[in-house]
Amino acid sequence: MQNSNSSVISYFILGAYLDIGNIRHLYFLIVILLYMIILLVNTCLIVLISMNRSLHEPMYILLCSLFLNELYGSTALFPFLLIQILSDIHTISVSFCFLQIFMVYSYANIEFCTLAIMSYDRYLAICCPLQYNTHMTLYKVFMLVAAAWLYSFMKMLVLLSLNIPLTLCGNVLKNFYCQNYLIVKLACSNTKVNNIYGLFGIVITVLVPLIPILFSYIKILQVCFSGSNQTRQKAVSTCTPHLASLLNFTFGCCFEILQTRFDMTHVPRVLRIILSLYFLIMQPLMNPFMYGLQMSKIRKTFLFYYKVMISERDAVKV
Repeated sequence: MQNSNSSVISYFILGAYLDIGNIRHLYFLIVILLYMIILLVNTCLIVLISMNRSLHEPMYILLCSLFLNELYGSTALFPFLLIQILSDIHTISVSFCFLQIFMVYSYANIEFCTLAIMSYDRYLAICCPLQYNTHMTLYKVFMLVAAAWLYSFMKMLVLLSLNIPLTLCGNVLKNFYCQNYLIVKLACSNTKVNNIYGLFGIVITVLVPLIPILFSYIKILQVCFSGSNQTRQKAVSTCTPHLASLLNFTFGCCFEILQTRFDMTHVPRVLRIILSLYFLIMQPLMNPFMYGLQMSKIRKTFLFYYKVMISERDAVKV
């Protein structure tokens, strides 16, 4: 039955923001610096991979998709966060709130799917090197990447189609940005379907990528234990950034899921704030550095272009 206190809501109040006075300008500078670094390093690596033919290989195409997703996910948060830091009133329109949910949740889904495809790519490269070029063609990679993005977008459209019609009896979200479950909790209409689909979505988001990831790394470990030192070195050099990225993102997402579903008031407020934004800040920031520094081919290509730029600058000065 519909609650008599329900009304048409045009905006949400974000209740997690505090009055920080003039120190807001320092926070603004820190956040905008982080955003500029994320934009710069991810864009540079996308351009580097796109323009260099030697990097037009399955693994680097997947990295390009990963870096593009980091730009997509960070853009869902940072511009909005910058505005909120300088604002005295922390509100967001309903339409923009649902857009932010769509972007943040699809970003997370795409990230897990891309990491799953990358783990399968590593399995083929390490365990089946002779069949790698047959099984992992550029066409197949592009199809897998397109499927991951399309699947994530369609999944989020279904989620929004269930949530937008909800009748809400409040408009205060106790977070720094919009979250699906927080809006569902405000509903005074029946949310059984929303809750079921929400839990189903979380399970699918985790399990669908987890199956190929576990399969791939079990096979890789078997080859490492039975293979040569060269095989082990290749596995470590190519799998370390992938595993670090996967564990980092999984940790951030798990905390955010737990925080929205359970009472986390016993956790210090500052720690809750950091961990709440962790997966949307650290993943886009860490991935380009981890892969850029660890993957020797990307590192060498970057250094080559850097030396060319320096020599051209010196030639102009002369």
